[in-house]
Amino acid sequence: MRKAIVIDSKDNVATALTEISSGEVVEIKIGKIVKNIQAKSTIPFGHKLAIKRIEKGEAVIKYGETIGRATRTIEEGEHAHIHNIESTRGR
Repeated sequence: MRKAIVIDSKDNVATALTEISSGEVVEIKIGKIVKNIQAKSTIPFGHKLAIKRIEKGEAVIKYGETIGRATRTIEEGEHAHIHNIESTRGR
């Protein structure tokens, strides 16, 4: 069963299709590229998992669109959510 999905090759986060346990290795497909990422914490269903290191201030990209900026460096496999992303919508 697929645990997370990446929609666009520009994305730097994947969306959890089910809860992902801390330490679990998740297979991510980015186009034809397959990458295994170990979750650094539990990722709730529907939340985001960083699929690469995202530097502080860098755009967080989901579905090929910028959804916010990292408020601190987010490591690959880390939960990406409101505790480390600031929305840029409506600004």
